[in-house]
Amino acid sequence: MTQLAPAAAPWRRAGPAGLGIALMLLGMLLFALNDTLGKWLVATYTVGQVLLLRSATGLAILAPLVLRRGVLTVWRVDRPGLQVLRVALSTAEVFCFYWAVRFLPLADVMTFWLAAPIWVAMLSPFLLGERIDVRRWLVIMIGFGGVVIALAPSGELHMGATLVAMVGTLCFALMLITGRALRGTPDITLVVWQMAGALAIGLVLAPIGWVPPGAMDVALLCALGIVAMLAHLCVSRALKLVDAGVVAPFQYTLLPWAILLGWLFFGDVPRPDMLLGGAIIVSAGLYIFVRERRQAARQA
Repeated sequence: MTQLAPAAAPWRRAGPAGLGIALMLLGMLLFALNDTLGKWLVATYTVGQVLLLRSATGLAILAPLVLRRGVLTVWRVDRPGLQVLRVALSTAEVFCFYWAVRFLPLADVMTFWLAAPIWVAMLSPFLLGERIDVRRWLVIMIGFGGVVIALAPSGELHMGATLVAMVGTLCFALMLITGRALRGTPDITLVVWQMAGALAIGLVLAPIGWVPPGAMDVALLCALGIVAMLAHLCVSRALKLVDAGVVAPFQYTLLPWAILLGWLFFGDVPRPDMLLGGAIIVSAGLYIFVRERRQAARQA
């Protein structure tokens, strides 16, 4: 027993903050793996098929946890209207992501998704009644300048997929905003309903252009669901353990993972304008996080 103490001590010293950061970092790695698998699969299968098998696998893995807690526990939720809106936004977000990543490099799509905190900062005054000073508005505009640079106005990108990506990142931002009002909802409930929404869309769209999957691809599609479920659980738990302002900046580790995995599996070489735009987006997002924490500290 005494031999285990030194290994466990760093986690005890770190406390909830250290565990929350570790879970967020793990969640981002899992999301990067999920996105890489998704890009690989949508090159052969329709987005509807990927959503169907991914969500069915995730729900199958979650079923024992749901049964242990009781089905009624997951079914009974606070503020059902807001829950339905969040599920709709999360379903639209994941559909847009898989559609966009079918045509665009992984790092490009991930760069657009990392602009979500900037969308959140811009929409918060209108949807949450938050006040934003001139300096913060300036940073928001700089962040969107980074988005414009990453969009490659020269026309190098598939513009239809780029538009879908922008709609997806807006849905993601709105999902984050609705999530602020649902912090009391258990992690497993949020993930189950997200998976259920994607499953419903998959059931509708999968028969259109169905491609019979081989045994290996069935395994990969199932792995996609498992990885996505674990990623959602890691992030949800991290946000419960630690304030979002502490762990949220670690979401930007998605970009180097996307660049590395995109290069390894698809041979994607990052464009200079994408790297520049991504750097501006990340800098603006980090500034917004730091400023929000300082304002919260002053108010406290």
